[in-house]
Amino acid sequence: QVQLVESGGGLVQAGGSLRLSCAASGRTFSSNRMGWFRQSPGKEREFVAAIWGSGGSTYYTDSVKGRFTISRDNAKNMGYLQMNSLKPEDTAVYYCAADARYCSTYGCYAAFERYDYWGQGTQVTVSS
Repeated sequence: QVQLVESGGGLVQAGGSLRLSCAASGRTFSSNRMGWFRQSPGKEREFVAAIWGSGGSTYYTDSVKGRFTISRDNAKNMGYLQMNSLKPEDTAVYYCAADARYCSTYGCYAAFERYDYWGQGTQVTVSS
């Protein structure tokens, strides 16, 4: 069982940066892959980024490549999403997710139904 709590959201101007944090409880966090998803009003939950349990491999949706960086510190049971060059279209509630099941493809990492554990979300608003 893993419990997740996000923090770090807020209001930022376009071009600015934010760093989201995901605090995990549970001894097995390091064996869980971790993902970040986002959801805007009226839209489906969208994959943003994911990382292996060991932190070795990362995956990003095309719209955030080169701007966002996912990372984790298993010693601290923490995950992070560094967001730079933010755009108004990045405005959404951002969710941290984790799951212990093995994934070998981008499609698996990007599927929200492949994650059992979810945080409550943190609001990110980017003004133009």
